[in-house]
Amino acid sequence: MRAIDYFDKAAELYPWKIAIIDRGAEHSFADVQAMTRRIASAMKRAGLRRQEPAGIFSINDARVLVCMLGILRAGAAWVPVNYRNAIDANAEFMKYVGLSWLFYHSSFAEQVEEMKARVPTLQHCIIIDAPAGEDLDFDAFIETGREEAESDWGDASGNGEELMGLVATGGTTGPAKGVRVTNLAWGSMVEMASHYWRADDVEPVCLTVAPLSHAAAPVSFAMFALGAKNIVLPGFDAASVADAIERYHVTHLFLPPTALYKMLALPGVERHDYSSLRVYLIVGSPVSPDKLKAGVDVFGPCMCQCYGQTEAPMLMTWLDQKTVAAAARGEHPERLRSCGKATSSVRLAIMDDAGRILPPNQVGEIVARGALVTPGYYNLEDATREIRKFGWHHTGDVGYRDDDGYFYIMDRKKDMIITGGFNVFSAEVEAGIMALADVQECAVIGVPDDTWGEAIKAFVVPRAGVTLTEAAVLAHCKTKLGGVKSPKSVEFVAGVPKTPAGKLDRKTLRAPYWKDADRAVH
Repeated sequence: MRAIDYFDKAAELYPWKIAIIDRGAEHSFADVQAMTRRIASAMKRAGLRRQEPAGIFSINDARVLVCMLGILRAGAAWVPVNYRNAIDANAEFMKYVGLSWLFYHSSFAEQVEEMKARVPTLQHCIIIDAPAGEDLDFDAFIETGREEAESDWGDASGNGEELMGLVATGGTTGPAKGVRVTNLAWGSMVEMASHYWRADDVEPVCLTVAPLSHAAAPVSFAMFALGAKNIVLPGFDAASVADAIERYHVTHLFLPPTALYKMLALPGVERHDYSSLRVYLIVGSPVSPDKLKAGVDVFGPCMCQCYGQTEAPMLMTWLDQKTVAAAARGEHPERLRSCGKATSSVRLAIMDDAGRILPPNQVGEIVARGALVTPGYYNLEDATREIRKFGWHHTGDVGYRDDDGYFYIMDRKKDMIITGGFNVFSAEVEAGIMALADVQECAVIGVPDDTWGEAIKAFVVPRAGVTLTEAAVLAHCKTKLGGVKSPKSVEFVAGVPKTPAGKLDRKTLRAPYWKDADRAVH
């Protein structure tokens, strides 16, 4: 089906239900559907072409979801613009995909003026909140749309090969690439989410607190298909999240691992009522097994995680709540390190550099096939061929599959540390350090070393109010990880850098140590 069809099915079934709550304002499914029809009509009256790129550049706001649905209804290609990016990165990506439309929040008005000068294809700019400058605001824009029967541009098979979006990769290894997201891939994600995230004993209420410019948008969209109420918070604050879960009887919550760690570090976190939670979803990067176990202790048997990437959104694997809870009790505790089993719309395998599929318990690159996978990058044929070698999609993630079909991510290929001739994965060392109760967050890199080639260095953020020493961390790591995988040095920091997608930015941490080297290995 077309992406918009998933929302419309829910709107037809539950027109009276509340679809979005934001800053006290409530919008029913019928209200949201009507607004999106006006958006689509206004875009078409202004000359929109099918699959024309249309971006959204905003902090969390209910109108981000409304505009996204309007863009999809109009048949345009949705382009989420990450407000955490530098303006140069956003302008270059917008220029690369030929962005024509931009719905933006007034707090970014100055940046948008610069973007207009740098992106020649950008013709239509609409402010989604308050009037400011010369651009139309949201209310004025939808007034230009007619209340008329919308044109039906769908086909019998649901326009599966057409674009619903052009989504930027993280860009940690160079300029961001535009992933071509088709209706087929998006629909596969939504249908799997409806299956794996369903909770039939409660009315679904999803708390949206992670940025809607990133993974929170697919989660919120998928929850619409379940008839869920989406509570939109302006940003992450651990205390506000705990309060909202209790106040709104939240059943579904998505957070990246770093936000989970902050939740667990919140003083008095255990005093809140989390009994409504059914799906506490961890996505974005590997999670510390010890913190995942602590999550079960605090939030109950609702902890789960999945693994995906922009090129295969959200649900390549699924680690369900029962498996996580059992592992936390000591039944197959190693599964706390797993991202789960392959989901129904993909086949996953482990491949070596020569293209051979490896047997269980051997480490290689995770590769995928299936409806969830992108057809490729926008106008980048060489890059598309690179991720299609040997007839599989190459994720760039290193891991293995055990005898029971559970997948374990060791690291990104580029984050491997070779020390003394041994391969060590940053995420494995980070997980070991995170087992220390006094550690809130950490990042691990390899730095040049005359003896070892690369020496393992850890950047550690202690929990507030505690005193932690390098000797204590090193002693713990030698017990937990052994001598080879233990850091040679520990630096205590107030925070570790993140990419605009909220992931650990090891590239930035590595830069000062490798700036004088002629290559990034030693």
